[in-house]
Amino acid sequence: MGLLSFIKDAGEKLFGKGEAHAAQQAAASDPSPDKTAAANASAAKAIEDYIRSMNLTADGLAVEFDGASGEVSVSGEAADQETREKIVLCCGNVAGVGKVNDNMTTAAPVDESQYYTVVKGDNLSKISKQYYGDPNKYMKIFEANKPMLSHPDKIYPGQMLRIPPAA
Repeated sequence: MGLLSFIKDAGEKLFGKGEAHAAQQAAASDPSPDKTAAANASAAKAIEDYIRSMNLTADGLAVEFDGASGEVSVSGEAADQETREKIVLCCGNVAGVGKVNDNMTTAAPVDESQYYTVVKGDNLSKISKQYYGDPNKYMKIFEANKPMLSHPDKIYPGQMLRIPPAA
């Protein structure tokens, strides 16, 4: 997939709590290379923990975060394309992340999904009509984005969604 862009100010707020938050505050007060590296490692661990909390796995999963650029690099081998795409979305739909460098592979490659960034006024029916010509196929988009989406009406501007092929 390569490099994907996300809206940096939208998404899960993982860095405002726990070790990631403490490490970032320490790096802000003392921007030495050691403190910055600790903050980046802590943020990467928070993203990796978030991926695992969504019950997504990949062999050799590795997440790196660069706080200066807001870029995440993710690698590993996912069992299938759907899992790969969901892991990448988990990395990118985090507040503070602007780009995801996808270095992942899949054990069973298939066609990639399209991506759509939600704007104000969107709902899954509207997006479904745009991509599939039928607003009633919104559940296909919802299912493609579970477990990150808990309900079809709970999307927000700036969130990136997977749009699976129509077939």
